[in-house]
Amino acid sequence: MKFDILKNRYYLYITEFFAGMAVMAVELGASRLLAPYFSSSQIVWTMIIGTIMIAMALGNVAGGRWADRDSDPAKLFRRILIAAVWIAFIPVLGKYIILAITGLMIVTVSTGLLIWSSFIACMVIFVFPLFLLGTVTPSLIKYTISDTSESGSVAGRLGACNTIGSIIGTFLPTFVTIPSVGTSITFLIFSGILLCLGLLFFISKKAKPVLTIICTVLYLAACIFGNSSHFAFWVSDLTYEGESVYNYLQVRDTDRATYLSTNVIFGVQSIRMKSDSLTGMYYDYALAAPVMAMTPGESTEEILTSDFSDMDILILGMGTGTFAVQCERYFPGCNITGVEIDDKITYLAHEYFALPDDIEVVTYDGRAYLEADDRKYDVIMVDAYQDITIPFQMSSIEFFTLVKEHLKTNGIMVMNMNMHGDGETDITTYLSDTVSAVFDEVATVNVYGSTNRELFASDCTGLTAALENNSKYLTDDSLASQMITVSDRLAYYESTGLIFTDDKAPVELLGMEVIDILINDEIGYYKDVFKEEGLTGLIEAL
Repeated sequence: MKFDILKNRYYLYITEFFAGMAVMAVELGASRLLAPYFSSSQIVWTMIIGTIMIAMALGNVAGGRWADRDSDPAKLFRRILIAAVWIAFIPVLGKYIILAITGLMIVTVSTGLLIWSSFIACMVIFVFPLFLLGTVTPSLIKYTISDTSESGSVAGRLGACNTIGSIIGTFLPTFVTIPSVGTSITFLIFSGILLCLGLLFFISKKAKPVLTIICTVLYLAACIFGNSSHFAFWVSDLTYEGESVYNYLQVRDTDRATYLSTNVIFGVQSIRMKSDSLTGMYYDYALAAPVMAMTPGESTEEILTSDFSDMDILILGMGTGTFAVQCERYFPGCNITGVEIDDKITYLAHEYFALPDDIEVVTYDGRAYLEADDRKYDVIMVDAYQDITIPFQMSSIEFFTLVKEHLKTNGIMVMNMNMHGDGETDITTYLSDTVSAVFDEVATVNVYGSTNRELFASDCTGLTAALENNSKYLTDDSLASQMITVSDRLAYYESTGLIFTDDKAPVELLGMEVIDILINDEIGYYKDVFKEEGLTGLIEAL
């Protein structure tokens, strides 16, 4: 056989193994590359999986045809080298491509912005290298089988190698490389493995070194320019930027406050004020819940001297503890438990946000925690919704029933909904209707200057009256003033009967509709300019 290295089938099995591993690593890396711009919703995952399956299917077909026409393995390993270099440059150029595509989509489409942007980004960035990797399996079957009587066992072993590689390529990035070294270096690690496979083949054949030298130089260049997961490349003053098992994380510090953004680089998920003041965000409105939960009928003297030691507060979606710190400040002595699924966020809370050590934080999923917890609370804050990344299991009638079971007799649930629109059936309508199917009384208030809406729910009647009455006893003037603002804007909610269940909760699609509306409202002028005057007119308008 002309190609000596191929006499040992183990080399081909190893090639199949690492090709399968690289495909899955790229898929998981794709989700992290897209998450800061498009979120990590089921819609984005659908686009990633769909485009990768398209690429692999086309690669399988093309690889089989090419192997039948020309059995020269050098062509396969050239494709592997090209795929390795392409993958290595994804951290270098991927974020710019994503922003360019998104900018184009914003001014050209009116609906389905998230779908179109993420789909086209996946097609441009990931389809070509994965198409090339899709040619590996049929080609290796051709090169490995020398006797048709063993074709089944050889194909089976190659398939097993690919599957085992895929399994490792699934777990390794998620639990090891992405949390420890980041998405960019994860791409470089697995592209480097592919590069080594190709180089080993051509070096063993003593082939002309032009291709191998070019690919090696390009890979090294990618390592130099793409070794940092700096997704928000236009921001130069970040205090911290990193990744966890669940999120892309960004901390920014100013003279006024410290901010945390998770996955969506333009949003703020947590804040710590440098002064003793309210945040100006939805947390200030949510403070109405513990005010409502103050025991009715207490005398003014009893309330003013109370240390709130009997008030138990549970926060599902703790973040860095913004709401918890506020509750501890304004309701001294209250018992606070926070539940946060991402322990890296809890670490950041102590490192950059001065989260007090006496506030308990449990690393757990919010709903799973309720299933395991037997305590009851005066206030349960549900703050687990982020753009359209809404966990459906925490938006259903079954979940809110579970919340209700963990509230005391006069307990209050407060929920932050961060994308309220003006439509009659947007996602906040569904969430509010679902809550209304569980609780006797529901009231909402829009947060001034944002798309957030706070929802308060209880089985005790007179939420507005409780807020107005108990606000009189608050000793902090800023909090008392804020409660007057909430009370003036608080409105009782009337259900329209739209219910989310564990079986059916299309939260991503409904959230996407709200995003389309919000974007169209914000950039409608620029769309009109683009339609009338083209790209030149749009650039001048910007």
